[in-house]
Amino acid sequence: MNRVLLLTSLAATLLTPIQVVADTGDKKRVSDSSGSNKVLTVYLSRTKNTKAIAEIIHDQIGGDLVALELQTPYPEDYDEIVAQVDEENESGYLPPLATSIDNLAQYGTVFIGFPTWDMQLPPPVKSFLSQHDLAGKTVVPFNTHGGYGAGSSFQTLTELCSGCNVLKGFSTRGGLERDGIFLAIDGEREVQVKDEVLGWMHSLELDRQP
Repeated sequence: MNRVLLLTSLAATLLTPIQVVADTGDKKRVSDSSGSNKVLTVYLSRTKNTKAIAEIIHDQIGGDLVALELQTPYPEDYDEIVAQVDEENESGYLPPLATSIDNLAQYGTVFIGFPTWDMQLPPPVKSFLSQHDLAGKTVVPFNTHGGYGAGSSFQTLTELCSGCNVLKGFSTRGGLERDGIFLAIDGEREVQVKDEVLGWMHSLELDRQP
């Protein structure tokens, strides 16, 4: 692993334009086989930047908001979590989650948020996707990063969401934990990012409560 890239992308950074990745599916909202159009927003956030995006989405579209939590939390020490995530990515280990969605059938649309770690999809998000069958649902990814973008995370998510309608993802900078910059999507920056998020949702016709 390129340790420098992980050190700069483990949590997200400041004041850059958004990136909206290419479409991976139809732009129209679809519902699952049960006919439900309820929305779930699930997210992983270490420094609360991805959480800030998740809350903007939830405030706009409603539904349920769920944070992904591990049975055994990651270390607080930055260097220790870098080493652990490095090892998990190399071994393919999927850390057990404390979070479980019991009645997934009620949701037709699932927003999934995460930071870029090691230029990849974080292991806990891989755990979530391995434990929950999202086939037949609309899946909408969103991402924060430390300056190097989403890496391979959107591609990996699409590969793990077999049978899903994966829409165009949203990606923006947040904080830079390595340099002591934690919650960056705050104040004026939060206002800017909110406008960008709402514009992205509008482009997907997902800016209204179902």
